[in-house]
Amino acid sequence: MNSRERLLTTLNHQVPDKVPLDFGGNQTGIHHLAYRKILDYYDLDEEIVIMDVVQQLASPSETVLKLFEIDTRYIRPGMFLPPPELREVKPGYWGFTDGFGVIWAMPGQRPGEGLYCDIVYHPLARLEYEDLDFYDWPDGTDPAPFKGLREYAKKLREETDYALVSGITGVVFEYCWYMRGFENLYIDMVDNPRYVEKLLDHMLKYWTDFLGVFLDEVGEYLDVICVGDDIGMQSGPLFSPALYRKLIKPYQKSLYEFIHWKTRAKLWYHSCGSVIQYLPDFLDNRVDILNPVQVSAKGMDPRTLKQEWGRDLVFWGGGNDPQGIFSRGTPEQVRQQVRERMAVFKPGGGYVFNTVHNIQAEVPVENIIALWNAAKEFRKY
Repeated sequence: MNSRERLLTTLNHQVPDKVPLDFGGNQTGIHHLAYRKILDYYDLDEEIVIMDVVQQLASPSETVLKLFEIDTRYIRPGMFLPPPELREVKPGYWGFTDGFGVIWAMPGQRPGEGLYCDIVYHPLARLEYEDLDFYDWPDGTDPAPFKGLREYAKKLREETDYALVSGITGVVFEYCWYMRGFENLYIDMVDNPRYVEKLLDHMLKYWTDFLGVFLDEVGEYLDVICVGDDIGMQSGPLFSPALYRKLIKPYQKSLYEFIHWKTRAKLWYHSCGSVIQYLPDFLDNRVDILNPVQVSAKGMDPRTLKQEWGRDLVFWGGGNDPQGIFSRGTPEQVRQQVRERMAVFKPGGGYVFNTVHNIQAEVPVENIIALWNAAKEFRKY
């Protein structure tokens, strides 16, 4: 099979020749400092391109993707725009303001010294409910992020056999707390739900407009469309599942129905943490793929996930333990863990291999190489 056939077979819960391998997305990528180690290891003379300023992720080159036998290639909105210029937003912090008015920044004496950006300003922290409709909301139909995407996607579709995956989109809930502040929004969810509903109204409109344009441009070429909202933590849901179903789920469902109407691409949902209690809701929302499969979180045992949910959900990730062995173990331990995860997830299809979220700066290069070598070794059916 070629890469596209391999992924499509897997997404249809059938058995391909090999487990598809993914690398290079906003949640399946690599910090630029870790990527530098790969370039040094292979003695590759490349300029590092930052493709995600907030997370400081590198865009893997075609050379590296081929070395690791990666089956996917990404079509990201804004990929042909210049990255935001970092400026000193407060003493010792360098950052930028995004389209929603959220300011992201990292510490350092000069731009780019920090590991990644955090939010340092929530624009709606003090805004009253009555003023929400008058906020300067971004225009989802702005053509700038989509410039050049159709031509690029068409070329990849017609001249390569890779599977095509979107960058992350459809962040309906998370951006509400980015704008309002985490504590404020969680208080609002209980004491002032109409505020949250108004925020979600605006988010749904923005993402519906955004994805309408994006999918008109590239929807016919995509195999997977990525959306996501983090709603889990290590020990369980971030809030009551009942509150999720009442307040947030209807907005997600509306957007995901729209996506399915616009494209035949499979729907990939990202949430970190323990999301086992939400899996019936994800299926009701017509989610096809779960990422990152944080197997170290409560209730996220790989065998249980595969046995109870593997007929309905494709698992995309879960290939290592980033909080333990991958960062602090030996290459042989990394290899053994990949072997074990492959053995659990790959039977019957429905599994795409990747790490549990992005490869962080501190991971030893020997472990990164061991992971991808093991993935290639154990991917065959």
